[in-house]
Amino acid sequence: MMDIAFVSGMSGLICLLLAFIMNLFKKFSQESSSYLLLNIVGGTLLGYYAYTLNSIPFLILEIIWTGFAFYKLLRVLIFHSRINK
Repeated sequence: MMDIAFVSGMSGLICLLLAFIMNLFKKFSQESSSYLLLNIVGGTLLGYYAYTLNSIPFLILEIIWTGFAFYKLLRVLIFHSRINK
C-alpha cells in the first residue's frame, strides 16, 4: 500500500518534470504562470516528502526552490497587473 508521503513525492516529481519538459520544448516560458505554479506545487509536495524522510538537505532545496518560484510568480503577476492598467 502506498502512503500519502510517497504519493506526494511522486506527484511533486511529476509536476517538476512536466514544468522542465514543457520549458525545454518551449511550451511554457520561465515567465508563465503555468510553469511557475507547477514549480510551486511540485516543490511543496517534494518538500513534504523530504520532511517525512527527515532529509534536511532535500528539504532545504525544496524550500528554496518553492520560495523562488513563488517570488517569481508574484513578480510576474504584479508586472502584468501594472501593464493592464
